[in-house]
Amino acid sequence: MAAAETVVLFHSAYGPRAAVHEAAARLRAEGHEVLVPDLFDGRTTDDLDEGLAIRDELGTGELLRRAVAFVAPHSARGLVYAGFSLGGAIAQNLALGDEHARGLLLLHGTSDLADDAATDIAVQLHVAEPDPYETDDWLTAWYLRMGRAGADVEVHRYRGAGHLYTDPGLPDWDAEAADRTWAVASAFLAEL
Repeated sequence: MAAAETVVLFHSAYGPRAAVHEAAARLRAEGHEVLVPDLFDGRTTDDLDEGLAIRDELGTGELLRRAVAFVAPHSARGLVYAGFSLGGAIAQNLALGDEHARGLLLLHGTSDLADDAATDIAVQLHVAEPDPYETDDWLTAWYLRMGRAGADVEVHRYRGAGHLYTDPGLPDWDAEAADRTWAVASAFLAEL
């Protein structure tokens, strides 16, 4: 059996909903330690506009500050950064800045990269096809920039799924795509 990883799993703009904790429980059942930071002070929502309002109220800088403060005591152990949508963007930023990072699992979201970004971590992205937030042009540029930064990148697309298709409490839910995502993500974590 592969060694267990320590995974830090960041929530989406919907907050630390049940789906985030269910995903963490799924990964724990596979033997991984999973840390789930709450960047929204316990606030959750079923409404994207409300979630984006919470994000905007806190501000991107504050969300990143909270994320860094959460992972700082654990970083030296070598974390796998993971996140849903907004949480994926946060996870990517932290992973690329953490010399001890062991991997990056992105679910439904990416972030821009600095021109001088450099990393040798394995990166796996799962995204709907099409996705209004992760367009084809954006993903092509992101993939090329990640490759130039030195990352070993895999992209998995799910035709017809909604943006946040792994959350059974949202209209985007797609059971088949979610099951496929978790099977592939599990294999990715096992191989790190």
